[in-house]
Amino acid sequence: MKVTVVGAGSVGASCAEYIAIKDFASEVVLLDIKEGYAEGKAMDLMQTASLNGFDTKITGVTKDYSKTADTDIAVITSGIPRKPGMTREELIGINAGIVKEVANNLINHSPNVIIIVVSNPMDTMTYLVHKTTGLPKNRIIGMGGALDSARFKYRLAEALGAPISDVDGMVIGGHSDTGMIPLTRLATRNSLPVHKILSEERLTQVSEDTKVGGATLTKLLGTSAWYAPGAAVSGLVQAIACDQKKMFPCSTLLEGEYGMTDISIGVPVILGKNGIESIVEIELTEAEKAKMEESAAGVRKTNGLLEL
Repeated sequence: MKVTVVGAGSVGASCAEYIAIKDFASEVVLLDIKEGYAEGKAMDLMQTASLNGFDTKITGVTKDYSKTADTDIAVITSGIPRKPGMTREELIGINAGIVKEVANNLINHSPNVIIIVVSNPMDTMTYLVHKTTGLPKNRIIGMGGALDSARFKYRLAEALGAPISDVDGMVIGGHSDTGMIPLTRLATRNSLPVHKILSEERLTQVSEDTKVGGATLTKLLGTSAWYAPGAAVSGLVQAIACDQKKMFPCSTLLEGEYGMTDISIGVPVILGKNGIESIVEIELTEAEKAKMEESAAGVRKTNGLLEL
């Protein structure tokens, strides 16, 4: 199992680290355009192998996509990160060109690759890969919902005063501060609906805190977060590499599901060796459907800025 991570910045390096530590891949290739940067990150990570008990080989390369040949799963983290006050949508002009070039370079050397898109605005970048590569839809996955759901569960556990292992919840919709839809109605603590434990006011606060989870961290850190995004990506990669058939909310191209077409947006999917094995349609309330339509409208507006 060979995994390539394009972009050796904080998110990419974290992703490579978590994948290596889980020890399910034979090789992780870390690629960057900055001379020596990926090589340095790879060497640093490899020097933790004996300490962290993994045998995954991590290789760093500068711009040389030939070293990514025969990659099974590739992760695209390339692009400029958010700065305080920036929306994900404001990154589109620069990141679209980068993502398109990276995706085509990956496919040229690994025609059977499964691509996971992390670069923002993520739903639009996922849609761009669909429109410009011709890969089947099951092999293009946008990582947003897995991260947003992890942040949702963190906020739920905080509100409940409970361990996170007790809590389950999911976020669907667009990966943006206004587009996320934390499904508070379906969130549980050990099968007990959370809305029976927390007040409506507290649940609303949990939902709002979840939606600005990325912006909150950007304000505190001065740049995008990296630990949780890296861990979220590694979870998707492992589910595919190990054919786990796990359910994650991911940005996927819809063709009638949820009453939508020609859009990549976050919905629950089953991930296995073929990438997206199936799309799971959950029954939404009228209020949730309205939020989903509003979220989709925002994604479509951003998609309209693409030069396809």
